[in-house]
Amino acid sequence: MVSSGEPLRVDKWLWCIRACKTRSEAAEACRSGRVRVNEVEAKASRELKVGDTVSFRKSPITCTYKVIGFPKSRVAAKLVAEFADDQTPQAERDKLHVDRLTIFVQREKGTGRPTKKDRRQLDFLMGKGSASQR
Repeated sequence: MVSSGEPLRVDKWLWCIRACKTRSEAAEACRSGRVRVNEVEAKASRELKVGDTVSFRKSPITCTYKVIGFPKSRVAAKLVAEFADDQTPQAERDKLHVDRLTIFVQREKGTGRPTKKDRRQLDFLMGKGSASQR
């Protein structure tokens, strides 16, 4: 299934390995400078070779892949590992989970604005106030 002899365009390869939902989205990413091949900005028409490193900035992280092969068309998610080696650093992956660590304070609807006491408690929870103000 892997055909190493037939290089693919960057935009088509990103679409085939499911880095982008559509090929036009992949082409737009290339046009806007979010795709780099071997640390150089790449146009959508650039052909990849086996062993190239592709960095794709997809907010909020930058994914890095090494080209292993070229699929004939879009592949199933389970088969992506046959064509691309995901080399995204763990620090980048951790950025996806930052929102889970933030504190979210929810107030009941209809309770109105927070009082000074409520505000101090919120500031303390958010790390902006001191314990003596409790």
